[in-house]
Amino acid sequence: MKSIAFNPLTYPLYLMAKPIGAVCNLNCSYCYYLEKEFLYENRASYKMSDQLLERFVKEYIDAQPTPNVSFTWHGGEPLLRGLDFYKKAIRLQKLYAKGRYVENCVQTNGVLLNDEWCKFFAENNFLVGISIDGPEHCHNKYRRNKGEKGTFKDVMRGIELLQKYGVEFNTMSVINAYNARYPLEIYQFLKEIGSRFLQFSPIVERVFSGKKTALQTPESKETDIQIAEWSVDPEQFGEFYIKIFDEWVKKDVGRIFVQLFDATLAGFVGVEPGVCYFAKQCGHAAVMEFNGDVYSCDHFVFPEYKLGNLYQTPFLTMMLSDQQTSFGEKKKQLPLQCLDCEFLSICNGECPKNRFVKTKEGEPNANYLCNGYRKFFFHVEPYMRFMTKELEANRPPANVMNWERNR
Repeated sequence: MKSIAFNPLTYPLYLMAKPIGAVCNLNCSYCYYLEKEFLYENRASYKMSDQLLERFVKEYIDAQPTPNVSFTWHGGEPLLRGLDFYKKAIRLQKLYAKGRYVENCVQTNGVLLNDEWCKFFAENNFLVGISIDGPEHCHNKYRRNKGEKGTFKDVMRGIELLQKYGVEFNTMSVINAYNARYPLEIYQFLKEIGSRFLQFSPIVERVFSGKKTALQTPESKETDIQIAEWSVDPEQFGEFYIKIFDEWVKKDVGRIFVQLFDATLAGFVGVEPGVCYFAKQCGHAAVMEFNGDVYSCDHFVFPEYKLGNLYQTPFLTMMLSDQQTSFGEKKKQLPLQCLDCEFLSICNGECPKNRFVKTKEGEPNANYLCNGYRKFFFHVEPYMRFMTKELEANRPPANVMNWERNR
């Protein structure tokens, strides 16, 4: 690859770091990343070295064209790498920042949180993403430890510690076949535990011959592939969001922020959605494994999507390579059903990882969740158009709550 010395882009490039790879202290039934351990032979070596950490921090900061730099630490369970690792990361960020503002986000299952971790996060302004699927019966259905015991009480203990130290946190809840039945119960619960920023991630996973899919891409031509039993049904997915939206639009606009609602409004306004799955093109957010291997996307950690290794190829070179550009452009390859859809400018076909079904006309590359999204978009369209007009008139979109009450 030809080395690129500077970033010609005006927007940031992201590299999600996996300091412990796919290693996790939990054994969640639906986790798409646990199987990535099979990519590497020696599980004991799944640990980002101090040498790689320094190379990553320096290159990542230097590659950004903006004054703000955002680091995202993910897993597996990133806290398994140990507190000293993140202390080193902070020291290196300060060393190489060159006047830029650096921020950190870590996504954790919350089980390992203690006073020492939370004090560190508070002192260094970390944003902590907590994975929690709702109240106890919803969370424990699939989020269990290695002994198959539910983890709800451990996660709640971690959240209480975050609140004790004043650490900013948001929640990421996986929508699955079970908890999709309880949208309002989950929404109220998340508000009660203090989450103001809510992300709901639909689980769509395929299994091969009754087992979890090992190293299958969305383009896989294998036969006998079925939708996993924990995957959310498209119609159920749409209904889940509609019920939460109807509650939110009456009481919580401007106070509680739901990622999909913000991204949908952005689409109606005509600005960038802030989430990759609704963007017109992929490719600006890659993932780096513990050994420096870089892949096109967190959902495409497969051998054919490997861009290179940070020890041999600079981060910027990989991100601006023909391979990554081609990966990003492929998102635009949509069936006629999408191209003719009135909501194309909102979702842009959603995430390519979910495009493994055919349209009624037999065209490939259709999105499994399409019917659910369309159902949701039809329902919220009047509200989104009202909020768009409010924004255009420099008025708060929260005025939609009064509009809804007076309709």
